[in-house]
Amino acid sequence: QPRLAESGGGSVQAGGSLRLSCEGSEMTYDRYCMAWFRQVPGKERDRVASISINGGSITYADSVKDRFTISRDNAKKMLFLQMDTLQPEDTGVYFCAAGYVPSPFAVGYCPTEFGTWGQGTQVTVSS
Repeated sequence: QPRLAESGGGSVQAGGSLRLSCEGSEMTYDRYCMAWFRQVPGKERDRVASISINGGSITYADSVKDRFTISRDNAKKMLFLQMDTLQPEDTGVYFCAAGYVPSPFAVGYCPTEFGTWGQGTQVTVSS
């Protein structure tokens, strides 16, 4: 059973930076599109960024473009989210997610549904 474990959350003042990490295990890592989601109380989980199996296709939510950078290291089964110029509205629980890609040749593909989730890490940005 694939497993994901996030780390790197914390509290920071507006304008600061944080780097989230997510370690995968029990999975063929380069067969999964990876993504970061954010959830705030009372709202649905929103996708912040996603990265295809070879890193060739990356998408960002409009709210984080030019501030956040997603990356992956398939050899180490690691996913990262570098968050710069953080704002109070970035506050939330950040989840790492993996979506299986059936074909190893679909290097730019990410599914709409993600079947594997980490436990989440809290990010709090104060003004």
